Amino acid sequence: MKLIIHRGTAEIGGTCVEVFTEKSRIVIDFGLPLVNAQNEPFDSRALVGKSPDELRKLKILPNVSGLYKDQDRSIDAILISHSHMDHYGLLRYVHPGIPIYMSEGAKTLIEVSDIFTPHKIGKVNANVIDKRKKLVIGDFEIVPYLVDHSAFDALAFMIKADGKRIFYSGDFRGHGRKSGLYKRMVSKPPKSIDCLLLEGSMIGRGEQLFKDEDAVQDRIEKALKTTPNIKLLFASSQNIDRIVSAYKACLKTNHVFVIDIYTAYILDCLRKVSKHIPQFNWKNIRVKFLKSHADSIAQNASVKFLYAYNSRKIEIDEINAIKDKVLMLARDNSIFPILVKNIKGIEGAKIIYSMWEGYLTDKFKEFIAQKKLSMDVIHTSGHATVADLKAFASAINPKALVPIHTFHADRYGEMFKNVRALSDGEMWEVGS
Repeated sequence: MKLIIHRGTAEIGGTCVEVFTEKSRIVIDFGLPLVNAQNEPFDSRALVGKSPDELRKLKILPNVSGLYKDQDRSIDAILISHSHMDHYGLLRYVHPGIPIYMSEGAKTLIEVSDIFTPHKIGKVNANVIDKRKKLVIGDFEIVPYLVDHSAFDALAFMIKADGKRIFYSGDFRGHGRKSGLYKRMVSKPPKSIDCLLLEGSMIGRGEQLFKDEDAVQDRIEKALKTTPNIKLLFASSQNIDRIVSAYKACLKTNHVFVIDIYTAYILDCLRKVSKHIPQFNWKNIRVKFLKSHADSIAQNASVKFLYAYNSRKIEIDEINAIKDKVLMLARDNSIFPILVKNIKGIEGAKIIYSMWEGYLTDKFKEFIAQKKLSMDVIHTSGHATVADLKAFASAINPKALVPIHTFHADRYGEMFKNVRALSDGEMWEVGS
């Protein structure tokens, strides 16, 4: 069994790994880059109007033969670990005959994203993985592992072939609402792993402000109790752990959690995966209609959802009347000024920023200063801390540990044993 990391040995995002034997070939993740060749934020508009061949020449698409629509198919399958764009965002270019395997939650979130976001992947040959069963593809036996991550229903994979075993960590952590999955993995790890492909997003980032999701919930509760004005939550609607934390904080402080249609639709669609995810018609939840979201559902999904959400719709007059007891999901910097334009007495309101601080722009900071809003950063990462990475690697004890999904592969040798650093495009025979 051999592997090539086509992208990911020296960057976070754009992950793409090829694993192959003499008879079978699979790809693990096929993500949109987060940075370009100059290490600047990648602009997805660079994809517009270009053929797969042009994008391969620009090195935006990895050079994987038999993967693309304009080629004869020779890839047996693609495994997608989770629903973050940097792990699936290039699927629109894949040959339609290639089956793509992912969890039910990932499939649902990818389909919802295609309705609401400008970067679309379109219809793909998506297949749901049964997390309780192994999957056989050609020479490969694949065992999925549910992991704790900020992306809902994320997976790691153990891949067996030719008497060797690869463990692909995907993105994971040990401090979210599914931290028990991490603890179970460390206490009862998979055995005899020849190669561990280990993500390292948190290497080089320093310590977290909040140690876990429980600490985030506690701090949100405090902000709700101590702010006599509306509270505005900046968090990803697809970070279900964070939505749950915010909702529980609202229940404990008797606040109304105002979500938008996009978020209501996500939660609605995920009901089939988990009955424990808050829903638009649960206690203390109301729905704020934004025209762009309503139009997206009306054009691309069932209008019945809009009618259902009408029963929990909240207008700006009611928000103003109860604003001291409102936590409103804001999410996007660009639409925030429109969202708060008609809120009376906004001065002194609290922004709860519950996302990576790298998304904060100077323009947004200037706006909140102008409006005299205060801001608390209340966030914990979707990725494993260095301490948890070390415990994870020690428990699995691989014969070789390969850095991936990191800007700091050069530091792995200080932290882990049996490190085998690769370069993008380098072929390596597992166990050699």
